[in-house]
Amino acid sequence: MGEDSRDDIRRLLKEFGVRADGAIVAHLAAAAGNQPLRLRCTLEDLTDYGPGAPSTRLHLEVEGTIRR
Repeated sequence: MGEDSRDDIRRLLKEFGVRADGAIVAHLAAAAGNQPLRLRCTLEDLTDYGPGAPSTRLHLEVEGTIRR
């Protein structure tokens, strides 16, 4: 894997992190209650490979709890 690919990965993950942080903070401010927030972050490959698709698609889920 080349350095350009690594840079693209880092850029995508940084953008996701910044936007997810803002969305979670806004949601916590708007949602009533004091129970922990249970979240799931999902990563999926949306590429249209045509007939040359890999046998397994990229799919990653991470779940966690945000304390209030």
